[in-house]
Amino acid sequence: MACLRAEWYPKKLPQMKGGEKKLNTKLYVGNLDYTVTGDQLAELFGQAGSIVSAVVISDKYSGRSKGFGFVEMSNEEEGKKAIEMFNGKDLQGRKIVVNEARPERPRTFQPQRAGSNQSR
Repeated sequence: MACLRAEWYPKKLPQMKGGEKKLNTKLYVGNLDYTVTGDQLAELFGQAGSIVSAVVISDKYSGRSKGFGFVEMSNEEEGKKAIEMFNGKDLQGRKIVVNEARPERPRTFQPQRAGSNQSR
């Protein structure tokens, strides 16, 4: 049985008047030190403008940081400014990666085959 995979990114980026691309206000922040917290991200990105939210993603079983997070800025201009200010900058000894977050992938349910002994 073939499994269909849904596209998780838009075919076209939203367009603004004049043909320029619209920036998502949610930013991906990668290559974080495992000790960085959401509060620290909010404090850092607050230098670029108003923060709606800041979160560091952690493993659901161990609670340990996965080394990346998301910061949502209040508007497009502040998002662009944050990318320019912080992409490639040093944070606790690591050069962080900051770029526009991709839309979240839709989660699909994939039932296990009968007789399968694998646990997910």
